[in-house]
Amino acid sequence: MKIHEYQGKQLFRTYGVPVLRGVACHTADAVAAAASELGSPVVVVKSQIHAGGRGKGTVYADQAMTAKVLDGGVKVVKSPAQAKEVAAKLLGNWLKTIQTGDGCKRIKTVYVEDGCRIAKELYLSILLDRAASLPVLIVSSEGGMDIEEVAHHSPDKILRTHFDPHVGLGAYQVRRLGFAMGLTAPQVGALVKTAQALARCFIETDADMLEVNPLVVTVDDEVVALDSKMSFDDNALFRHPEIAAMLDPDEEDPSELEAKNHDMAFVKLNGNIGCMVNGAGLAMATMDAIAMYGQPWGAFPANFLDVGGGATAEKVTTAFKIILKDPSVEAILINIFGGIMKCDTIANGVLTAVKEVGLDRPLVVRLEGTNVAQGKKLIAESGLKVIAADDLRDGCTKAAKAAAEYKAARVAGAR
Repeated sequence: MKIHEYQGKQLFRTYGVPVLRGVACHTADAVAAAASELGSPVVVVKSQIHAGGRGKGTVYADQAMTAKVLDGGVKVVKSPAQAKEVAAKLLGNWLKTIQTGDGCKRIKTVYVEDGCRIAKELYLSILLDRAASLPVLIVSSEGGMDIEEVAHHSPDKILRTHFDPHVGLGAYQVRRLGFAMGLTAPQVGALVKTAQALARCFIETDADMLEVNPLVVTVDDEVVALDSKMSFDDNALFRHPEIAAMLDPDEEDPSELEAKNHDMAFVKLNGNIGCMVNGAGLAMATMDAIAMYGQPWGAFPANFLDVGGGATAEKVTTAFKIILKDPSVEAILINIFGGIMKCDTIANGVLTAVKEVGLDRPLVVRLEGTNVAQGKKLIAESGLKVIAADDLRDGCTKAAKAAAEYKAARVAGAR
């Protein structure tokens, strides 16, 4: 789960991370009032979307991105009137950045924040290094830039250190990195306090990513979080209802949100083979197999969908409907290993879904495990056009071939 910058800064404050004063606003009039209340000679109006690169993005009047409104989704202004004018061009419009892919995101909230006298911009992030099974602090003297660009052109300027989550981030670890970035002793002292506070925030909120870009050194040698980007482990949100309440449904993929509401794991991908699988490990293996065996037909998985080990027929029906909502899906592969979930339960769910929503794309089903004979019998006697697969390789091959035939027929029919 991701949250907005202003929400991340709310969390930062509770952990003693230095941040500037700011107000989240939803209307241009509220922005003008907030700018007046802050009373600073310079304020910054920031678009709030779940994507980085906002300052370098482009604001459009429509989702099709045909009419440009403004360059940049973050603007420095010098009066409440100017703040209101900028907010009017941001709110309700669409922002495309390097991280929004081919699409764009609608701006429904802006954050009005004090200006800052910056002496130096740094980069800081804390991530889970799964290979080391430890959190890792990553810093760079090249703040304010895309970290991917820094990694490509100046990899020596990216520094990192792992730390024990039970012990916390050591001051000595931060000092070593601070001096390596060329900071002065007072600046390093401030960096230690800020980095340790950020590390506590990361660990205690069960975050899986925390990024501040830029983390700035002010002219007074303070180290301030000028940005906030955080995401959290969904499986730990039950321990943090105050963070779960920060979920912005408008920023979530509707299919992913619907799946989450039904206790299923769904991730939209860019392929053409819809997948329904029980178990995360089997789901990942199925996606790999599609990518491997589907190559002669250019097939790739369109989603990750784990219906869980104990799914009901109703849950399977919901999963089927979610897959069919994706227009890029040209064939569906259901790969079930019956253990806790029985194959006949899956079969009933599939048949129910097909009867409710119809079947306008090829469907390949591979069943194995508990009650497999009953499941196959139900599907075979249903009278529906379902392609049976003997094993995973056979299922992937048949799904890829069926998708290619479906696409060719659709193209021919459009001529």
